[in-house]
Amino acid sequence: MTRSHPTLFASSSSSSLSSASASALAFAFVFAIAPSAADAAADLPVTRTWVFQARLDGKPIGEHRFVVVDDGGRRTVTSDARFDVKLLGFTVYRYVFHAAERWSGDCLQSLAADTDDDGTPARVRAEREGERLRIRGGTADVDAAGCVMTYAYWNPALRAQTRLLNPQTGRVDAVTITAAAPGSIEVGARRIDAQRFRIAAPPGPVDVWTTPDGEWVGLDAGVKGGRTLSYRLREKPAVSAASRGSPAPSPPS
Repeated sequence: MTRSHPTLFASSSSSSLSSASASALAFAFVFAIAPSAADAAADLPVTRTWVFQARLDGKPIGEHRFVVVDDGGRRTVTSDARFDVKLLGFTVYRYVFHAAERWSGDCLQSLAADTDDDGTPARVRAEREGERLRIRGGTADVDAAGCVMTYAYWNPALRAQTRLLNPQTGRVDAVTITAAAPGSIEVGARRIDAQRFRIAAPPGPVDVWTTPDGEWVGLDAGVKGGRTLSYRLREKPAVSAASRGSPAPSPPS
């Protein structure tokens, strides 16, 4: 106590001392039970962002961004892609895609996906109802039983799947996922050794590249005309903790 607070010593009554002692004990108790900054941070939602450069036969055509917010096993995922294929300076093909997903653990709870495939729109909606995922839009309406995943390349649990929901078509594709030969790929400005697994699915296989510890860094897929669409990670995924009051991404209506 300092001279700037003489009243704390002015009275010799037991009530004044009891009041001061009680205040001190209360402060000590609150301090003892208050969570540390590290504990508080551990409870906050964690956001991971992947930004991929998209290439067609090795030429940049746009990017695809994935943002995953993990809040204790409940996840929200947003996916945004835009590709522009040019010839002699003119855009000859354009692709725009947006999806908002909600997950519980590794199981999809809802999906709202909109695609503009060079002027042809597609709209897919999915919502879990009890033990089934009701999928509407795309090429057909489907009810899928049990736990369903999309082509969530960012999720290591993908490798154990035998079916995956295509958010553009609304189909639940039967898939076979196997290990493939490792290699090296570009990540940002450097080349790294990478593992690879292959998803055999309609309309063709997709090779997914990861670091040795499972971090997704790229993919290669065949597309129309015998061409190859590739994703290459621009830089190491950004990771941040957001406040619990931060709004979750809202799916389009």
